[in-house]
Amino acid sequence: MIGKLPPDMLLKYVMSRTGSPDPSVVVGPSIGEDAAVVDLGDGRVLVVHADPITGAVELLGWLAVHVPCNDIAVRGVRPRWLLPVLYLPEGAGEDLVDAITGQMDGAARELGVAIVGGHTEFTPGLNRPLVSSTAIGVGERGRYVTTSGARVGDAVIMTKTAGVEGTAILATDFAEALLKAGVPGSLLERARGFTRRVSVVGEALALAEAGLATSMHDPTEGGVLGGLAEMAYASGKTLHVWEERIRIAEETLAVTSALSLDPLRLISSGTLLATVPAEKVGEALETLRRAGVEAAVVGYVGKRSGDFLVMLYRRDGTVERVSRVYVEEELYRAWRARG
Repeated sequence: MIGKLPPDMLLKYVMSRTGSPDPSVVVGPSIGEDAAVVDLGDGRVLVVHADPITGAVELLGWLAVHVPCNDIAVRGVRPRWLLPVLYLPEGAGEDLVDAITGQMDGAARELGVAIVGGHTEFTPGLNRPLVSSTAIGVGERGRYVTTSGARVGDAVIMTKTAGVEGTAILATDFAEALLKAGVPGSLLERARGFTRRVSVVGEALALAEAGLATSMHDPTEGGVLGGLAEMAYASGKTLHVWEERIRIAEETLAVTSALSLDPLRLISSGTLLATVPAEKVGEALETLRRAGVEAAVVGYVGKRSGDFLVMLYRRDGTVERVSRVYVEEELYRAWRARG
């Protein structure tokens, strides 16, 4: 088993064991929600999220900042502080530490986030470095956004393209295999540049500050399809989405085709999923355009239809019905195939 725990195991062994109840916890552990929200009692809330980065190697430090900060931003709150925990393989050299922490510093400065603590160690049994990061922000009570807020009739908006993070990781960590498969080096170079697109902080805050989003979500494991399923699960709705409306970059299509992967199931930090009232779609798209972000309406929110979370209307006329909240991540499948 690789990736997130299945929901039944998560509910049985994790979410039923959350320590002492605290009435100040407004949003606690819940499937599909991006970050915890704690009422500070003075009109403010503390928003906290922890995220592991396990599917990347060369981009580890960069992603260890942007990915957890995305989960604070989709709450409509600006990330301020970060505490990364870095696990290094035994025998790792100083150059590895330098590369990872240098990426962290650059990414944190770009977002205006302070690294205020954490931990670094050499860990036995690892064959590659790992990072787990906790991001923190402070927002106003009553103004934060949840994943569970999608309402029937809302439009589903997606920014940028599918598989942003996964494209950069594949082009970096699987470059040799992709070159052997005939993918041009110039295309891989462009794909590696997708690391500059993995933040959704700006676009998420733009929608939140304009009061336009009823829900927002940062699709990570399981890609856009997984993110849609989590939004639907958290909101108790069924999302109807058209494949032809989901933008996929040329670089993403090239690397996923070469490795026989589904771009809609490829880890997708850098893509923002949001629901907005139908009458505010034009305003939302214009807000994102002013923020320098391309976006499109990919579907709508409907009432829960049986066990189905997502109805994906494929280009070929078929309908893919997603009933499981966790969609298997294609990046892990690529790692398994690589051995």
